[in-house]
Amino acid sequence: MSFFPFKFFTKNQLGRDFVVGDIHGMFSYLEFLLESIDFNPEVDRVFSVGDLIDRGPESYRVLEFLDKPWFYAIKGNHEMMLIEARHKKTNYRSWIKNNGGEWWEDIEHNAQTEIRKRLSQLSVAFEITTNSGKVGVVHADVPVGQSWPEIIHSIHFDREVQDYMMWSRNRFKYIQLTGETQAVEGIDLIVMGHTPSPKPLNIENLFYIDTGAAYPNEKHLGHLTLLQIHPSIKSYQYPESLFDSTFND
Repeated sequence: MSFFPFKFFTKNQLGRDFVVGDIHGMFSYLEFLLESIDFNPEVDRVFSVGDLIDRGPESYRVLEFLDKPWFYAIKGNHEMMLIEARHKKTNYRSWIKNNGGEWWEDIEHNAQTEIRKRLSQLSVAFEITTNSGKVGVVHADVPVGQSWPEIIHSIHFDREVQDYMMWSRNRFKYIQLTGETQAVEGIDLIVMGHTPSPKPLNIENLFYIDTGAAYPNEKHLGHLTLLQIHPSIKSYQYPESLFDSTFND
């Protein structure tokens, strides 16, 4: 199986579509959320913003979810850390000691090989057709001043743009400083994760949904956010947050 940086999904004619924030080895949280909303695996779909692994206690379950026919994930920076750790000892030590990769050393070699292969094949961006229009999914950020079609064109040949979309916090930092950002032309909504925030942040046509699932001991974090994008838009969290849900229709 090859690496395709971008994948397009047609409208779900029978069920609902959801985007889940950074799971970080907290797969039980996702299971609790899906149970609470009567998720139907026969017709419903879940799209992940990436960072499936590290920090939380269940990173070893990553293949279990990648094998589910209703679960689709893009590549986050933690998936890239795992992939790149194979080639440089300094990358490996940094990932294991500082970025939540300790679980890797308890994984049997054949499983490590399969996990690395599957994560390498994950795309960098999705586009999903919904009742609300076209919804993009990326992990971290999209370049300011570029339209969605321009961005999607670039990621097919430009590794720097791929890395930017998996690692950058430039736009999020600017939003925190100024309370504003530019909308991205050519797409109705883009859903992202990467930077933990006490509650989901919807600004212009961007929606940040990393609410720090793997940080239960930090004030206002420790929640996994699930954003329904089709047939209507609404958000759910586990455990439930003290903050009101945002952007619910």
